[in-house]
Amino acid sequence: MLKPISTAIAITLIFLLALTLFLERAWGKRPGSALKMTKLSNQYNIHVNINYLTVNGYRLKLDLYQRKTSQPNPTLIFIHGGGWIDGEKRLQVRKLIPYLEMGLSVVNIEYRLANIAHSPAAVEDCLCALRWVIGHAEKYNFDPDKIILAGESAGGHLALTTGLIPASTELNLPNAGEETLKVAAIINWYGITDVQDLITGSNTREYAVTWLGNQPDKLEIADRVSPLNYIQPNLPPILTIHGDADTVVPYSHAVRLHQALDQAEVNNQLLTIPQGGHGQFNASEEQKINQTIHNFLRQSQLLN
Repeated sequence: MLKPISTAIAITLIFLLALTLFLERAWGKRPGSALKMTKLSNQYNIHVNINYLTVNGYRLKLDLYQRKTSQPNPTLIFIHGGGWIDGEKRLQVRKLIPYLEMGLSVVNIEYRLANIAHSPAAVEDCLCALRWVIGHAEKYNFDPDKIILAGESAGGHLALTTGLIPASTELNLPNAGEETLKVAAIINWYGITDVQDLITGSNTREYAVTWLGNQPDKLEIADRVSPLNYIQPNLPPILTIHGDADTVVPYSHAVRLHQALDQAEVNNQLLTIPQGGHGQFNASEEQKINQTIHNFLRQSQLLN
């Protein structure tokens, strides 16, 4: 006899399906996401709005898609974009589907935006989210040796900083936890790699200026949160996806990261989308990207 689904899980599933259908209609492309979510729901326990951090009275939450398994499962932390000034985790559901189809558990997190706290708050929050995942590995069957970070735009930047910044830096919040920070791979979707480049000179972007604010040491902070300043040997494998016509985050950020990683002999790959802008790739481009991600994770031995 089938066990009745709990009211909380039913409400959660209905919300996610409704949201996915809404996004399909709003975007007018990639139909079938809601059907995929329906099929995947039988393979996952869904936990919404788990509080992972409270800082200065502000509660930060995550959504967890826990694969139904008794064994430790590879787990991906997804970080939304929005230039550190915008974006919501609840609007990322469709983007999680390829990772769920690969059998990964997925943790979809939020972080403090610039209207709540300027840089480096978002970086600090994401490091805390990683600590939360590692600290709850046994409870939710996360495999602590197979934690993957992924994010788009500002989220790509935060995936890189979370995976590259040493635990010894001052970017870890007091009393954040004692867990050893360790990730197995990073998937960087058109992320910022040199923050100072976006607040001074010809590549200045208003969203970056807003995130840094009027802090007197903003140039120093920009350097401290720039992934390019943490390149060294023995980093986890990194896959970067970037359109060479991106006007929001310059394609040069991806190229410079790729070159620096190559020089440090770090296993990495740059997938360039010809004439690709800032996301919103077409169906064939998305298929190629998802296949590249699958191959990247398989080669890194991160898929069960």
